[in-house]
Order: sequence, then structure tokens, then C-alpha cells
Amino acid sequence: MSVFIDEVTVEIKAGKGGDGKVAFRREAHVEFGGPSGGNGGNGGNIYFVGDSGKNTLIDLKYNRHIRGNHGNRGEIKGMFGANAEHTYVRVPLGTVVYHEDGRLIGEVLHHGQELLVAKGGKGGRGNIAFATNRNQAPDFAEKGDLGQHFLAKVELRVLADVGLLGFPSVGKSTLISTISNAKAKIADYPFTTLSPQLGMVQVDDQSFVVADLPGLIEHAHLGVGLGIQFLKHVERCRVLLHIVSMESEDPFKDYEVINNELVQYDESLKERKQIVVANKMDIEGAEEKLAEFKKKLGNIEVLPISAATRSGLQELKYKIIEALKEVPKLEPKSSTKLYTFDEEVNKEFIITKGDDGIFDVSGEKVMQLFNRTDFNNESAIKRFARQLRGLGIDDALKQAGVEHGDIVRILSYEFEYLE
Repeated sequence: MSVFIDEVTVEIKAGKGGDGKVAFRREAHVEFGGPSGGNGGNGGNIYFVGDSGKNTLIDLKYNRHIRGNHGNRGEIKGMFGANAEHTYVRVPLGTVVYHEDGRLIGEVLHHGQELLVAKGGKGGRGNIAFATNRNQAPDFAEKGDLGQHFLAKVELRVLADVGLLGFPSVGKSTLISTISNAKAKIADYPFTTLSPQLGMVQVDDQSFVVADLPGLIEHAHLGVGLGIQFLKHVERCRVLLHIVSMESEDPFKDYEVINNELVQYDESLKERKQIVVANKMDIEGAEEKLAEFKKKLGNIEVLPISAATRSGLQELKYKIIEALKEVPKLEPKSSTKLYTFDEEVNKEFIITKGDDGIFDVSGEKVMQLFNRTDFNNESAIKRFARQLRGLGIDDALKQAGVEHGDIVRILSYEFEYLE
């Protein structure tokens, strides 16, 4: 049986775009062949794909560096480089992906669903793209853009139709073993279940997935016991089966404590559909306990069962089927648009002067232009200087106090400022 892993941090690095090509036509009887360097291909994206056959993030735990494929460079005769193949990583249903800055990238809820996690870089333009009436033979090209590169926090929140709710040892593992195909570990001590167990329940020609989740205790929302590990899985269950043991000294208090933990963790959970189940009705004094429990609950319906003797289980399964018909299926939250080829990159920049007297220039657009520039090509460097001037960096440097002969640094590139 695979180890249950429900949280992991991975490094995501989408593919780099291919560099543009510098080339010129070489044809017989054509003395001045024009530019013919093609564009580079786009870098490969990284997708997470839902796989109903997986139930843990263990594959990601042992593959924490996911790399995309790079686009091919442009070719002569105006031929474009090939786009890179995308990278697909199969993940269990219920996987949620966050950017390292906390933004939600998206979630995977359906088998075969593709979630774009990181976008590959755009291919650089070849010199054929820079030909103008003024410069009919450009001798430079662009380098391909870098793909997205960041740390991603990946969480698995068990995706089940029904979640079993209740204190440790109320009989959840016995119940799931009895009504489904799950083979849960059962023992008479708290926290027998240390990771979610999923089982398929068949009712006539219908079925549903039930999850036995690690038991709750008081103050679980603060991380006590298995606290947060349990509560984050509750969020994904469409119906909650709240099991209360009639063996408890105070079943009603148990019921209130569990519900309070849910609300403390996420207030919206108080709206989640709940079916209240009184278990262990086969023990002595259970009927009296049930009567008192019902009295305190008021109008809330309670289904009495005994998971050990299988009493009341058929009625419970039909009740769950009816409840699921009333509750819509979960839909994925919209993924955050982090990057597209066409969107305008932020043109703002920052100029700082260090203790060494060097003026540092940084900013998203500056970095993009820098990465596209071939600093071994004099024409490309001159174009880079013109682009910086177009952003207003020259004027900003003057306002920051730069003088003739001062050193200006952009990432790893240093140059002398000349008026």
C-alpha cells in the first residue's frame, strides 16, 4: 500500500523559448541577400492532470523538480523552430496548487482535467522580424523568454462524496469496512486511522465514495492531535456523516464539540449537509442515551445504527443517496492568470544606489528585455540601450543622481553611464 502524502513543495520550471536565428539569404546571382533567420519555438508548459487511480502525492515527494522542455531555435530560410512538447504530471483528484506567494493557481477535481501550472517562455524573434526600410539587414535576433520558475505548494484534499465525522473510536472505521470495499485498520484506541481511507459504496444501481478521515478532538482547528490534517479533507466532502457513539458519557457534548471545531476552521462548513448517526445501539443503555440525545437536538433527525451488528445500515445508505441528490458536485475554482504570452508585462522599474556607488536597475519589463538580449552582439546591445531609454530609465537615472562615468548594473550586466 502506498504511503499517504497530502502536502509537498515542488520546484516548477517551465521550458525556455528557443532563440531567434541570425541568418542571411545566400543565393546565386543575389549579391545582397536579405535576412532569413526564423523565430524560435515556444517553451513547453507544465500541466497537472487528474488521475482517479492515484490517491497520494508520493510521486511528487520523490520528484520535487519538474522541468519543462525548451523550444527549438529558429532556422535559416525563415523557418521557425519547433514548439516544445508540454510536460504532463498526473496527480490525484482533489489536488490544489498554490504559487509560493500564496496565490491559488487552481485545483484538479475530475479525471483527465488539465490544470496549467506554469507557462513556457515565448520564442525569440529571428532577424527577419526586425527588417525595416531603415535597416534592411539587421544582424541581431532575440533570445527566447524564460519559462515560469517558482516553488509551488501542492496539497491533496481527499475528494469524496461523503466524509465520516466524529471523535476517535466512535466506530467510523468499522462502519466504512461494513458498508464499502475499504479495508480499514480497526482497533480500540484513538487515532487508529492516521490517514484517509476511501471506499466505494454500492446501493442498487447507484454508488458513492465515502472517506474515513482521521478523528477529531477538541481544539483540532488549532492543530491539536491530527487537527488541520483532518479538517482540510473535510472541505471536499459533499455530505458529512456525523457519527456519535451512544457509548459516550455525553453524546450531545461530543456532537457540539465536533461542530464547533468545523466552524472554527471554516465557517462555511456549518452550511454543509450533515446526517447525524447514533452508533453502537447494540450496547446496554443505548436507547436511553439516544432518547436524551434526540431531546437535546430538537428537530434534527438522528439515524440509529450498529456498525458492529449491521443494524440500520441499509436505511442509512438510502438516506445518503437522497442527500447526495440535493447537493451539487464540486466544481474547480478558476485558476489565477499568472502569465500569458500576450499580456502586457509591468513596465515599472526600481533604481537603487548601493554602498559601492553602483546604480542597480530592476523590474519585470527590464528583466524581460535583458533576457531577450544577446550581449555578444553589438547591434543587440545598442537595441537594448534604446529600449531602456524608451522606458524612461535614462531620465530616472539622472533624477537619481547618476553622473558621467558612474557604473549602472542590470542583473549581471554592468556598463558605464555616458552622457
